[in-house]
Amino acid sequence: MQKWILLQALVVDLESTFTGVASRPFTGCWICILLILIAAVPVFAAEETTAVEFASNVNATNLFRASPYALAATQTTSSGSGTNQPAKEGSAKSADEVARELANPNNSLASLTFRNQYIWYKGDLPHADNQSNYQMVFQPVFPFNLGQTDSGGKATLFVRPAIPLLVDYPSFDTGSLDFDGVTAIGDIGFDIGYGVTEKNGFLWAYGMVGTLPTATDEDVAGKELKLGPEALFAKFEKWGIYGIFPSHQWDVVGWSGEYYSVSQLQAFLVFLPGDGINVGSKPIMNYNWDSHEWTVPLNLTIGKTVKMGQTPVKLELEINYFVDQPDAFGPEWMIGFNVTPVVNNFIESWIKGQ
Repeated sequence: MQKWILLQALVVDLESTFTGVASRPFTGCWICILLILIAAVPVFAAEETTAVEFASNVNATNLFRASPYALAATQTTSSGSGTNQPAKEGSAKSADEVARELANPNNSLASLTFRNQYIWYKGDLPHADNQSNYQMVFQPVFPFNLGQTDSGGKATLFVRPAIPLLVDYPSFDTGSLDFDGVTAIGDIGFDIGYGVTEKNGFLWAYGMVGTLPTATDEDVAGKELKLGPEALFAKFEKWGIYGIFPSHQWDVVGWSGEYYSVSQLQAFLVFLPGDGINVGSKPIMNYNWDSHEWTVPLNLTIGKTVKMGQTPVKLELEINYFVDQPDAFGPEWMIGFNVTPVVNNFIESWIKGQ
């Protein structure tokens, strides 16, 4: 219980810190270290987005942000009247109930997402059009239910790391003027945020997003700690959900010596026709303020939540065709298959002393 009281006090302090991040990106560095430590907790305790920065290193934040629907929120289910009903355990819910909760960026279901992505590239560099690779991104999500807000909404604290495994990632060698295939763990993306689901279905959240320089091969390493603000504005309806998820990152400290300033915007529209099915589009667009280049995909996502025994599992197929990318080297197609089992939130139970 003492751990939970300390966590709630931390959230109050974070609110004042996050509010000024956009205008003062390098302030509050003391809290950044704490955020990184918190973000690492689910990775080591578990034991149990779609673009890449294509010139020299992997943009781990894009990998992390591949889907906002593994974000998570209130252990409640919206009824037809818009009121929130107490949630049952995930195993007791129907597949369709779980599908609707997972579609809500402010739900509180713990999950383990495995994103399997195959990417084809194009560009002006020699042999760029012949490049492709597979990558797997592991994203454990263990949110914390913070209870009811003054407005009657449900508040949640999100902690979301994402660990990318790159297989034969094409890295350009300026000496041989050709690509080498690199297999390594990439830079780890993470974010920590505070989200609220209002009674009327309006969803909002704000927080901090970052990238840790943890890559195991320098050819795919960003070599910088990157941090910045993020926000969410969305509306949950009976038929589905729509909204936007903007963020930005700057280089804070590192050894690459390169300037980094990249904005990201995810717009999403998802229909939930029932029977655990979700169909929609959730493209992730990036703008590099240094090179002044866009990465813009057209996205189609189709998924279904099923019960495997007592465990709800979301299976999702997504296809991206990139209509704009960096001239030198960038993605042209991406096909992904995501598997997301819903698990017990043992981290929240441990913190609350339950």
